[in-house]
Amino acid sequence: MTRKLDLTRRSAIASALALSACAREVKSQPITDTPLKSIASTPVGACVQHAFLQDPAYAALFARHYSQLTPEWEMKMEYILQDDGRFRFDRPDAIAAFARQNGIRLYGTTLVWYDQAMPAFLKLDGQGEPFARAYRNYILAVAGRYRGQAVGWDVVNETVADDGVTLRSSIWTRNLGVDQHMVLAFQHAKEADPNAVLFINDYHLENNPTKRATFLRTVERLLKAGAPIGGLGTQSHLDLDVTRPGLCRAAMRDLASFGLPIHVSELDVSLGDRPDFARLPDLLRRQADLARELAEAYMALPAPQRFAFTVWGLRDRDSWLRGQSGQRPRDQGLPFDDAGRPKPMFQALAEVLSG
Repeated sequence: MTRKLDLTRRSAIASALALSACAREVKSQPITDTPLKSIASTPVGACVQHAFLQDPAYAALFARHYSQLTPEWEMKMEYILQDDGRFRFDRPDAIAAFARQNGIRLYGTTLVWYDQAMPAFLKLDGQGEPFARAYRNYILAVAGRYRGQAVGWDVVNETVADDGVTLRSSIWTRNLGVDQHMVLAFQHAKEADPNAVLFINDYHLENNPTKRATFLRTVERLLKAGAPIGGLGTQSHLDLDVTRPGLCRAAMRDLASFGLPIHVSELDVSLGDRPDFARLPDLLRRQADLARELAEAYMALPAPQRFAFTVWGLRDRDSWLRGQSGQRPRDQGLPFDDAGRPKPMFQALAEVLSG
């Protein structure tokens, strides 16, 4: 797409979103435990781990409410690619089978991530053509395995650094080039599965407008370089300490400017670094308000741009925020509590996503 056409299209989309946001004033109606997927007018998803699916209560709750599934980490290179270069697909295949058996859409993440320099690739570091060939073969093998089932992929994940200005350095940039490794990743993924929607995905696009601008400039360059980018993913890890009202709406307007499908890909709303649990009802209300704002901004998109709305976990106790890498062991960032009961955040999403 050309810059001139982009500007016209972006202005029209931004105006429509602004008018839609201003025109709505809807009084909330309680929606308790209605299956979310039965009332949502957009695909709704959550991430899973293989171990969680072995729990019948977890599996039943997931299948009741969600129409799309993202493997949390077992479809990433860290699991699939072994040190000797062989692939293992037992767990991702089992997750894909659960999705298929329950009529749930499968969404794949992630083909290329700066944070995964696996030993099989480190052995090829600096070797030029052998490295490039292994890169292509990996993407073809993984995306091609789920061809016809996966509706989309996070092809490139988290390319903008935390400073919001620079792009990350990695084994991929060192061997294939900063932009070129991404162009190649999208081209290889398109070769592997021509019908999957191919996304570039990043976080803090709501909280950091500078990072969002860098992300959008990167998308524009990649498109001009021939990368078949099919959509933009915003992880939407929101935080009561950081995410001010209005940031979600502004981010969605900017992301919509390319006219590409948008995936809210990893939503959770952290209660913050040191929440006052004596005021938990107020915290959960604020959490619901932020989730509502994001969902309203998403639903204000033109229908072809609403790819899916995904939360990053099923119940609070399943969240990465509490996990081995999490720093907030009592956080409650998801729509369902530890026991699988819906929270105000669930009600807010149900009301808005129902249209």
